Amino acid sequence: MSEKKDKYHIGTINVSEIRNRNEVRVIKMIQKVMSEPPGYQPDELSLQDIYALALNSLPPRYTQAGTIVLRDPVKDEDVLAAVRKAFAIVVQNPKY
Repeated sequence: MSEKKDKYHIGTINVSEIRNRNEVRVIKMIQKVMSEPPGYQPDELSLQDIYALALNSLPPRYTQAGTIVLRDPVKDEDVLAAVRKAFAIVVQNPKY
């Protein structure tokens, strides 16, 4: 087993499949915001910063295979607001 995969094991238990449900939602909202005028296209590092800032501003929603989600307290509007705020922060603080 590779060293990278070993990081996600507790003894013999693999925890690499546990994911924050907001990850995909943030990605979709970033794509939405990037398609809106004026069409700001961040570079790779800025995009990573936007992704991380948006995720860090939302409450985590971790799930694993077989998890049943009855409700999601994080609304799409909350995710969109977090992404827009992250864009604003990154645009106002460029890393040159």
